[in-house]
Amino acid sequence: MLSIHKSITSIASFAIFLLVVYVVTYTLQSTDAQDSKEFSSYAFQFNESIDLYGSETRHSRQLRQIEQIDEDDPDLIAKKEENEETTMCSPGLVLPLWLPQKNLSMGDRCIRGFVYFMLMIYLFVGVSIISDRFMGAIEAITSIERTVMLRAPDGTKQPMRVRVWNETVANLTLMALGSSAPEILLSVIEIYAKNFESGDLGPGTIVGSAAYNLFIIIALCMVLIPTGEKRRIKHLRVFIVTAVFSIFAYIWLWVILSVISPGIIEVWESLITLIMFPVTVLWAYIAERRLLLYRYMNKKYSVNKRGVVVAGEHDKDEADAELGRRASAIVAQRDNAYEDARREYITLLAELRQKHPHADLEQLEMMAQEQMISRGTKSRAFYRIQATRKLVGSGNLMRKIQERAHSDLNEVKAQLHRIDDDDDDDEPTRIYFEPGHYTVMENCGEFEVRVVRRGDISTYSTVDFETEDGTASAGSDYVGKKGTLTFPPGVDEQRFKIEIIDDDIFEEDECFYIRLFNPSEFVSICVPQIATVMILDDDHAGIFAFAEASYEICESVGVYEVVVMRYSGARGSVIVPYWTEDITAIDGKHYEGAHGELHFTNNVTEQHISIKIIEESCYEKNVKFIVHIGTPQLAPDSAHYHDEMIEQIQELEKKPYKNLTELERVMLLSKPRAGEVTSVEVQIRESQEFKATVDKLVAKANTSAVLGTSSWKEQFKDALTVIPADESEVDGDDGAEEEIPRCVDYISHFVCLFWKVLFAFVPPTDICGGYVTFVVSISVIGVITAVIGDAATYFGCALNVKDSVTAICFVALGTSIPDTFASIIASKQDDSADNCIGNVTGSNAVNVFLGIGLAWSLASIYHMAHGTTFNVEPGTIGFAVALFCAEAMIAISIMMYRRTKKSIGAELGGPVASKWTHASILFLLWVLYLTISTLEAYHVIKI
Repeated sequence: MLSIHKSITSIASFAIFLLVVYVVTYTLQSTDAQDSKEFSSYAFQFNESIDLYGSETRHSRQLRQIEQIDEDDPDLIAKKEENEETTMCSPGLVLPLWLPQKNLSMGDRCIRGFVYFMLMIYLFVGVSIISDRFMGAIEAITSIERTVMLRAPDGTKQPMRVRVWNETVANLTLMALGSSAPEILLSVIEIYAKNFESGDLGPGTIVGSAAYNLFIIIALCMVLIPTGEKRRIKHLRVFIVTAVFSIFAYIWLWVILSVISPGIIEVWESLITLIMFPVTVLWAYIAERRLLLYRYMNKKYSVNKRGVVVAGEHDKDEADAELGRRASAIVAQRDNAYEDARREYITLLAELRQKHPHADLEQLEMMAQEQMISRGTKSRAFYRIQATRKLVGSGNLMRKIQERAHSDLNEVKAQLHRIDDDDDDDEPTRIYFEPGHYTVMENCGEFEVRVVRRGDISTYSTVDFETEDGTASAGSDYVGKKGTLTFPPGVDEQRFKIEIIDDDIFEEDECFYIRLFNPSEFVSICVPQIATVMILDDDHAGIFAFAEASYEICESVGVYEVVVMRYSGARGSVIVPYWTEDITAIDGKHYEGAHGELHFTNNVTEQHISIKIIEESCYEKNVKFIVHIGTPQLAPDSAHYHDEMIEQIQELEKKPYKNLTELERVMLLSKPRAGEVTSVEVQIRESQEFKATVDKLVAKANTSAVLGTSSWKEQFKDALTVIPADESEVDGDDGAEEEIPRCVDYISHFVCLFWKVLFAFVPPTDICGGYVTFVVSISVIGVITAVIGDAATYFGCALNVKDSVTAICFVALGTSIPDTFASIIASKQDDSADNCIGNVTGSNAVNVFLGIGLAWSLASIYHMAHGTTFNVEPGTIGFAVALFCAEAMIAISIMMYRRTKKSIGAELGGPVASKWTHASILFLLWVLYLTISTLEAYHVIKI
């Protein structure tokens, strides 16, 4: 921010220096007077400028003597009256004149010039702020997407998001209009203010802005790129088209001014100038899409990281037909682009996890989303708004990116964890068991069964229940029961108890059932309407096995508990060994291996093996490992098996099974043994929640959403808040202290507070897709531009500076300052030079074709309707245009030389010596343009 303020100070100092130079130039220009008496008079005026406060100076006495001597000279009197008339200002369109206008001293003129100069600066700030609203609306409009259905080769239809606006068309139309709106509107308003007569302020501002953009902005971008880095133009064909048309625009301007019909702009000339605007846009579009060279789909359509097809077709039927023909290729391209974005997101998460090992996943996801948005493709509107926010004390857009990332993450989490909150009162009443399966020990005594009611619980409901035998019999294994459950209003569950009968007989596990039936009116019984009760015999040591043969888990589970079941008995203490084995999962990378022993004490039927799963935050993952259990053994301290019984079991194991008696077989079954499932395969997959989060966040990682506003509340809050301009970039440093605004931030904020609050009344971009904001913003820009035109005219009139000089030196500079810093930011943050150089050449062509073409078309048609001609003095503007064309060719040649030179290889950046040398040449070209144009305007150089 300090460098920005230093740059502003330097520019302001240079502007004041130019002011002094032009006042002196005008004074010296008057030496071209016809007689020596006028020369003496202007010399005395120069002396008076040294002594402004003397009441009776030597100059005034000599001037009275000259006036007395020449009071009878009619030629001198006429000349004096003409000079007084030419120094009087004409009323402006909006801004009233500062009266009085006659008999002004040099001090009065300097004070008025300073006031008008400061007023222009403040108006330029206002235009910059409202232009950002305008650019936000343009971004909202050009980022509009629509959904089309693509028919794949297998006949299935897939939805596809398609960008309505082509990127090149958007940049050369609405984006260029947004950055050049003040210059274009100034030219049109000046024509109207002068009763459709030509002026120097509008065309001079356009030509001066073009020179500043081409020479100064590119020179600054060339040298301010970090050492060792360079930026190349990615869309070279588009750049060549816009560069050629930008030079051709000024050549055409010179031709119609000085060659075809000197001094007269005919209707057909102005209309051709205006028509060249859509021609430029169309030709750039053809160059980008290679429509005349290639007919392949992948050259015609591209897909961004969010999976959106960026296409320029506006004929819906034709575009949909083309998309349908190329469906499979587009889907493949979309998937590849989306996969690249996912991979980038996962890489960011891995980097952030290493940097912040103690942060939880949600914090890391938010940091990654911030960086995804900040790294995403940015439009020219982004950099323009970013630059202006820094200049006016509103901070940079990084904070809005952080807020957007937090909002996106909360929204996604809410979608993934949303509970169905539909009103249950409208649903019928449902009654069922919860849970539907119970496992109890034979010696548990009794257990509790739970029945729940869902839906409308505002009335009384009843349901009957009864037990039914399975392998377990009522009276010997459990106590049968039946009855009626009553649910009063507001009660959603009821419970009842079942008693289990214990015995000392070895037997297999048995089960019985509990059934619901006979519900009351308007009540339905839902599944599970039958509960299964498994009675585990506690007279055996038990059988040990896994509950399932395989499990599929997500990597975000943390610690996974593998369940080992004990059934067909639960007597005694048993030891079961376990261990893990790799398949495709690697111990230490995907999970932490485990081995040891499980201790089942008496009547314990379930134990867990804890395995830690290592989360890698993979988008797609499919690895496996196995968990084994060994042969269970009675614990040495088992109090329920005495030594004699253990010896008997060991003897029975030595006999053939067919020779065993029934009692011996039952006794043999009492020892602990392994079941059928002694190995379980665990498959680790990616977290579905994480995967869905990535998909949704990648789709939302759009910088366009950061530029817009959703409510007036947001706009007023933003207008009244002071944010540090040098707020650090998004780096995921969640623990960093929040930066406090500095003094210069508060000064910038309060200086611009009037504009911020005023423009907060502009409708948000979320209303009607940004179109309302577009119309209101451009209307406000037009009003402020009209005031700028009046102030610039009064400024030149007060200091005897010609409109053409005011335009190229002051107005052009003021309208180009935001673009300057926007291009500098783009050159540092972008990986290409398109948003720096492409913006310059595209805007220069658009300014002439749209700004001058529209203004002159209106004026020439007006004069043709009234039977007159639209006259434009070809002198100053024609000379400035010719000079700019010559220097522009040199500037573009330098850039092409830098691109083709192997030691440089890029238009911006590169070796320090070469970039400073070429930047100095561009700067000298600008100084030469200003100097020669000014000298020609004051007829020091005659053409």
